[in-house]
Amino acid sequence: MLKFSTAFGVALLFSSFAMAQTPTTDESVTSAAPPATKVTVSKVAAKTTKKNTRKPTAKVHKVAFIPEKPSNGDLAGLQLTQDVLDLKSNAALVVDQASSKVLFEKNAAVSLPIASITKLMTSLVVLEAQQEMDDVLDVTSADIDTEKGSSSRLKIGAKLSRADMLHIALMSSENRAASSLGRHYPGGLPACVAAMNAKAKALGMLDTHYVDSTGLSSQNVASAQDLARLVSAAYSQPLIRQFSTDTKYAVSPGGRRLEYSSSNRLTSNTDWEIGLQKTGYISEAGRCLVMQAMIDGRAIVMVFLDSKGKYSRFADAGRIRKWLESLHTATITTAAQ
Repeated sequence: MLKFSTAFGVALLFSSFAMAQTPTTDESVTSAAPPATKVTVSKVAAKTTKKNTRKPTAKVHKVAFIPEKPSNGDLAGLQLTQDVLDLKSNAALVVDQASSKVLFEKNAAVSLPIASITKLMTSLVVLEAQQEMDDVLDVTSADIDTEKGSSSRLKIGAKLSRADMLHIALMSSENRAASSLGRHYPGGLPACVAAMNAKAKALGMLDTHYVDSTGLSSQNVASAQDLARLVSAAYSQPLIRQFSTDTKYAVSPGGRRLEYSSSNRLTSNTDWEIGLQKTGYISEAGRCLVMQAMIDGRAIVMVFLDSKGKYSRFADAGRIRKWLESLHTATITTAAQ
């Protein structure tokens, strides 16, 4: 199995990517699109005389293009891997859920940071602990993100049921909700993380390791192969299927009512039949996406890690879907001949 070397990554970062670093945030925080050249315009006052009227002119100031911070996959050279579908994800895996047959793979055995995909495992162990969904959990200073400095709509002192925390953690990738779920696990956060790692081992996820319940740490790692196993296991939980695929949900944590939306734009697309999904992003992980979806009457598990561009992981899912549909059409045509 190819493992990412921290030492190698750091060395290559300073030698090959001497660039300005952009802020790193998780999926639950609204982040700007990848930096691009910007143009600002300032007006120059018009000078008007009786004989001549001049139109205002504009000064154009160009801002230098600042590249995104390279991900761990970039540092390992995964972006050099070519594939027939020209996916924008550095690692990918597509599996027939019923037969476990691998239909497509790209760097699927490489262990990479997985960002908020972590929340799938957090939810799985919370549900398997059979904790009461109606229990009220609080948000404390312990839930503040000191790893990336991201913000949250859940203020300190907010209170929600365990079910509501689970709902917005899965659907909208709310970090403080996931942190609170971990803290309120029997034995606290350390016990929750231990349970997550034990569950990963039991599922045969040999290239997986967790250090927190949110995914904000880049030390939460897994391979695409491992995550396909996790998706299938999480799919057995009805609440994970329901909460992760909802498009909108409102909670009342005390004070103003909060409206949350899905972090996955495909859940509101009626052309898709999605049974489970989770997104993730931190700069070390790139844009990540796991899904279970029905394609041509077949349950398909898709994993996309370290994708470039805000919407590229969703476009990659579309490319895979079209490819599978074309294969199915070709098979039917051949059989009819």
